[in-house]
Amino acid sequence: MPKSYDLIVIGTGAAGAGAASRCREAGWKVAIVDSLPYGGTCQLRGCDPKKVLVGASEALDWVRRMEGKGIRAPGAAIDWPELMRFKQTFIEGVGEGNEKWLSEAGVDVLHGDARFTAPAVVRVDGRELECRHVHIAAGAKPVDLKFSGQEHLTDSTRFLDLERLPPRIVFVGGGFISFEFAHLSARAGARVTLLHRSARPLGGFDPDLVALLVERTRELGIEVQLEAEVSGIDRTSAGLTV
Repeated sequence: MPKSYDLIVIGTGAAGAGAASRCREAGWKVAIVDSLPYGGTCQLRGCDPKKVLVGASEALDWVRRMEGKGIRAPGAAIDWPELMRFKQTFIEGVGEGNEKWLSEAGVDVLHGDARFTAPAVVRVDGRELECRHVHIAAGAKPVDLKFSGQEHLTDSTRFLDLERLPPRIVFVGGGFISFEFAHLSARAGARVTLLHRSARPLGGFDPDLVALLVERTRELGIEVQLEAEVSGIDRTSAGLTV
């Protein structure tokens, strides 16, 4: 007989864990499930680890700005493998800690892929669970770019796990994550190109500030190509051709 819950939460990021905790406090019987370590994108694969890397690039930028103004650090540079190891220390144990917190709050913590077998039945690794409500907080995934060779692209999750920084990087798309990673990569020594298909990136932001950002990005040595739509990516003996 399937186990019954008031609420099953799919996804353990802030939206999922918060809902599970609040509903459990209200007296509901709650289960939460994830196929990945507990914590979601922000804690484990996005905001938090990214801030560690961006913080290092900002520190280096400040040192370089202060050269000749009282600071002497001609050899200052980012050691990418060492920085990535340091970043990892902020992630280790986070999943287990989140799991322990939810479990101690009385939430049943489950691991595996969640699939609906009926409107109010969720299957997790062969176990069927009945529920009154389901909260889907599984996050987003990269959009289908609909050109050949998109399987060669590295998404933001994999970028944050690069053990070595490639000497040459092309960013497809001019969103804020691309700009952040482009600046980080350039300050770490990579040759960087950023491609954006329309005349102005970051369409939802103040146009004057975006223009200033593009100007400063180019001053950093990053090649920003606007109105440049990608039609395909090919793998060659030398790497990738966009």
